[in-house]
Amino acid sequence: MHDKIYLDHGSGGMIAHQFTEQVLMPLFKNPMLAPLNDGAVFELAGARLAVSTDSFVVDPVFFPGGDIGDLAVNGTVNDVAMCGAIPHYLSMGLILEEGFPMDDLKRILKSVRKALDQAGVQLITGDTKVVPKGAADKIYINTTGIGLIPAGVTVGGEKARPGDKIILSGTIADHSIAVLTQRQELGFNCSVTSDTAPLNAMVQSILKITSDVHVLRDPTRGGVGTALNEIARQSGCGMVIMEDSLPIAKEVAGICELLGFDPLYLANEGKLLCIVPAGFADDVLAAMCQDPYGAQACIIGDVVRDHPGRVVMQTRIGGKRIVDMLVGEQLPRIC
Repeated sequence: MHDKIYLDHGSGGMIAHQFTEQVLMPLFKNPMLAPLNDGAVFELAGARLAVSTDSFVVDPVFFPGGDIGDLAVNGTVNDVAMCGAIPHYLSMGLILEEGFPMDDLKRILKSVRKALDQAGVQLITGDTKVVPKGAADKIYINTTGIGLIPAGVTVGGEKARPGDKIILSGTIADHSIAVLTQRQELGFNCSVTSDTAPLNAMVQSILKITSDVHVLRDPTRGGVGTALNEIARQSGCGMVIMEDSLPIAKEVAGICELLGFDPLYLANEGKLLCIVPAGFADDVLAAMCQDPYGAQACIIGDVVRDHPGRVVMQTRIGGKRIVDMLVGEQLPRIC
């Protein structure tokens, strides 16, 4: 335990998980919260619903491929979709710093409108607060989404089973590197753009192949490495991934090597992990590749009985290494 809050408490890594388990869960634990998936699943008036909430504090607010507006919409749409649900409605809360340029706000709101239209989701309620200059950093956005879960669909990190295949929808670490290159102190000049995108259509394409999808997860904060560790711990299974199978753009890999970052732990905002029984894997993969955001989808590994709760990587040189959960924050304020 720490006596104060650090950036690492919001990282999605080990320290963030300890904060959830030691501070939040003892006070608020209940059957809907306990699974700690991307959103909560519950029944109301005979319907199965999914709800998720998220806050966005990305710095800078504009970056190659997107901005805080479409990031906020896509992030929450995707979290609802990862519950197997069809997202329908969003709320949005704006926290604005006094002096924030109105033209920048209008630009962000236009991105929100475009992202809503692309995802097929309606904004139905919201709130705006303004704080004195210096009490916030430009703009923060909170979004909450709600969706309906089709009959027969039950997904969650605890449902991974030995023999399942792990499918990744495309290249990793694009979002983190796109944001990183815009931070003034680094001054990078590269062509990497954020992968921020709505994934609900891809999820529905997957579920048309089979409703027997065990896990859906968008590897945002903490990246693929942390997401797989979460699933391994939830399910009590082991994971084996193949280093040669991980899709990483050359420019992203080069920047990571230069700066000492591991792309497995960098955030993605338009990618998903899908864990399905091996018999459905090829058909699910083909469906993902047909989606505009899944053209580079590939099978990256397997769920196994060995080393329960741990993720192991088969390296290019034939060895093995443990992929542990990230302890703290590689890049703060990335979403």
